[in-house]
Amino acid sequence: MNLFDTSPTPHSGSLKTAPLAERMRPRTLDEYAGQEHLLGAGKPLRLQIENDDAASMIFWGPPGVGKTTLAKIIAQVTHASFVEFSAVLSGIKEIKQVMVEAEKAAQFGSRTILFIDEIHRFNKAQQDAFLPYVERGTIRLIGATTENPSFELNAALLSRCRVYTLQALTEEQIIALLQRALADHERGLGSLQLTTDDASLATIAAYSSGDARSAYNALEVAAKLAIGRQQTHLTKELAADALQRRVLLYDKSGEQHYDLISALHKSVRNSDVDAALYWLGRMLAAGEDPMYVARRVVRMAVEDIGLAAPEALNLCLSAREALHFLGPPEGDLALAQAVAYLALAPKSNAVYTAYGAVQQDIERTAAEPVPLHLRNAPTRLMKELDYGKGYQYAHDVEGHVADMECLPPSLRGRRYYQPTSEGREKLLAQRMHQIAQIRQNKRKG
Repeated sequence: MNLFDTSPTPHSGSLKTAPLAERMRPRTLDEYAGQEHLLGAGKPLRLQIENDDAASMIFWGPPGVGKTTLAKIIAQVTHASFVEFSAVLSGIKEIKQVMVEAEKAAQFGSRTILFIDEIHRFNKAQQDAFLPYVERGTIRLIGATTENPSFELNAALLSRCRVYTLQALTEEQIIALLQRALADHERGLGSLQLTTDDASLATIAAYSSGDARSAYNALEVAAKLAIGRQQTHLTKELAADALQRRVLLYDKSGEQHYDLISALHKSVRNSDVDAALYWLGRMLAAGEDPMYVARRVVRMAVEDIGLAAPEALNLCLSAREALHFLGPPEGDLALAQAVAYLALAPKSNAVYTAYGAVQQDIERTAAEPVPLHLRNAPTRLMKELDYGKGYQYAHDVEGHVADMECLPPSLRGRRYYQPTSEGREKLLAQRMHQIAQIRQNKRKG
């Protein structure tokens, strides 16, 4: 018996004892949920599967979106042997043995798909072991990773594979999967004859963060709790118990959503670090998308902190990147760090106010031409028309400030930016005063 004789084909007995997530694993592309950008009609991955294109590929996406399932469906559709390994549990020696057997099988017309879960766990030298077999077409490699392939896979292997980015499932897609599991008598929970409502399933979907496996596990626990309590209706409370979290009153598209983000923003603006952290925690605990919060935190940095502490913007952008890299719950701490800093930082809305005044002037005044002395003069004709005439190169004048008006004539002398005396803006105010003095002295001179 060789390794290809052990392809997983669960019989009905083992299927009944398998976890719900395994039992409900899609068997065809029609059952597969999500990834319409890849699997919709005429989309790249769908065409590759339908055309039986044997190119190797890398699936990059978060956990529970169906990377392994998709690989198994491809093997079924293309009538290929499916060999699955995990880079965490298997060594390169075992995989090389499989590749040698696949090469022998290929001589008799057999095709092999080698699926490597968490392929990024192999170091660059180990990844090189796949190259000759992939190049010869001995195996069709499908790798799955939650990490950016550009950083985790070597260039030689990447150049021989097509990279497909899988997206987290939406809450609507998760709810649809849970409804299917409750209704399915063969593989799901249909025999339990449980009823539920959208709010209960939405509770599970919100906490699953687009991970179908996590959602199935929570539904299975909730069903067992319902049977144990002799209930036939899956309530929101049962869902919360299954998740082992308290369900907070929250509607991500309704009033609570806007109330909580307003409370967070105003607490930051008022330099109340404790309240800011509390409202942040409330939003995240209720299932709010952390990336939405990250975007709003970046806005706070530019609207309420501004140039009083310009480093705040970089900190918030770094927090967003950390959140994207780590994911929740670890990445939530990066948001908490950014929020705490914003709350304690000196505040200024001077740039926010200045830019608003600029927009108003643009709206209410004529779109005047650029003054001639500020225009470039790359041609002879432009020079003859006085383009650039009177322009003073600031680096060549004393103090590096020229006595030259840069606004249109109708807005001459207009001041938009009025720095505060908070934080770094106090220094900027001093610099603006210094610049004004230099210009004034030059005019007097």
